Amino acid sequence: MTTNTTATPAPAAEYAALVGLDWGDEEHALSLCATGSTEIERRILQQTPEALADWANGLRSRFPNGKIAVALEQARGALLAGLAQYEHIVPFPVNPKTSARFREALYPSRSKNDRIDANLLLELLSKHREHLRPWQPDTVLTRQLALLTEQRRQFVDQRTALTNQLQSHLKGIFPQALEFLGENLACRLATDFLARWPTLQALQAVKPATLRQFYYGHNSRSQELITQRLELLKKAVPLTTDPALLSAHSLAIQTLAAQLAALRPFIEKYDQNIAQVFASHPDAAIFDSLPGAGPALAPRLLASLGTDRQRFLQAVAVSCYTGIAPVTEQSGKNQYWVHLRWSCPKFLRQSWHEFANSSIRFCGWAACAYQRFRKKMDHHEAIRKLAFKWQRIVWRMWQEGRLYDEARYLASLEKRGNSSPRPPSPTSQIR
Repeated sequence: MTTNTTATPAPAAEYAALVGLDWGDEEHALSLCATGSTEIERRILQQTPEALADWANGLRSRFPNGKIAVALEQARGALLAGLAQYEHIVPFPVNPKTSARFREALYPSRSKNDRIDANLLLELLSKHREHLRPWQPDTVLTRQLALLTEQRRQFVDQRTALTNQLQSHLKGIFPQALEFLGENLACRLATDFLARWPTLQALQAVKPATLRQFYYGHNSRSQELITQRLELLKKAVPLTTDPALLSAHSLAIQTLAAQLAALRPFIEKYDQNIAQVFASHPDAAIFDSLPGAGPALAPRLLASLGTDRQRFLQAVAVSCYTGIAPVTEQSGKNQYWVHLRWSCPKFLRQSWHEFANSSIRFCGWAACAYQRFRKKMDHHEAIRKLAFKWQRIVWRMWQEGRLYDEARYLASLEKRGNSSPRPPSPTSQIR
């Protein structure tokens, strides 16, 4: 450990020491300043659970009656998870863009190293702590729900990418497969079919009775549809007979089908776990009552707000955090630019965007509002404006712990002089 003396002001009394921590995959740079001192202590900490435990326990022994504030560029991850288990350590996550801009302001040459970054984080914590928020972990159920829903979406996106690749290979040698399988290439019928018959030539070599039995075994029992597919098989002509294309593409088709088949049960497991955790959450009924949310979006909306009612003291705070509220940039007296909020949790913005879009089919006033917005702007901007209105409603429900009551909202619209649209007939919720 090396130390030196600077003009850093002493930490506030509520913390025994302040720490700037620049994290890395293999090691972390630390800068520590104790209360009542201007001396900065610097050291390198290895990225291992044992090294982190030794350092944290050493701080507890050194400062037995106080908490340690730690600024780090991480709002989620292994390091934050490791620090969270020590009750005497209070993490202060710092947006990487904040520290990067702060570094550029003090070092225009853009000189950068771990020691400088740790010092800058310490300076942000000591001089500008009013702009930072200590990390307060939500309840176990809420954090579990947030992680499960986001991970599920990542695997669904991976499934989509695999499906698009599979479709591309099928168009190369076997375009008729889409007629035999339908639109969902990730279902069990499609993956089992392509694992056995990746080319038209392979499919035409089987007996019609075998193909009919295959469809029956995969719960495709429409006699009309099966007959159409068998007639198509008789008339089908191969797109190509080139052995090079058939060999390469058929192997790729079987590979992608196997990957989709392997992914399917785990996505189903995510759905089951999300449903179980959501059902156990005390706020589940609030979000389950939203029109158009359903089992897919209600858990995501719940996770976006959490359970701490002090986290968002106003509805606009939810809109800013989730990226639904626009940003206005102004230069001079008259010139201004309103644009999409770029820095935000993209998954949360996507969740509110998808919910607002789904609500149009289940909520009369939402459908009318969307149509009114569409007269002035494109689809996505109209959906964001609708999401902004929904967030004001959902925030109030969340604060008061009550379910959605469309009659109550329509009454408030009439009171303000707005018309109260008739709600549409309910249909199936989004899945």
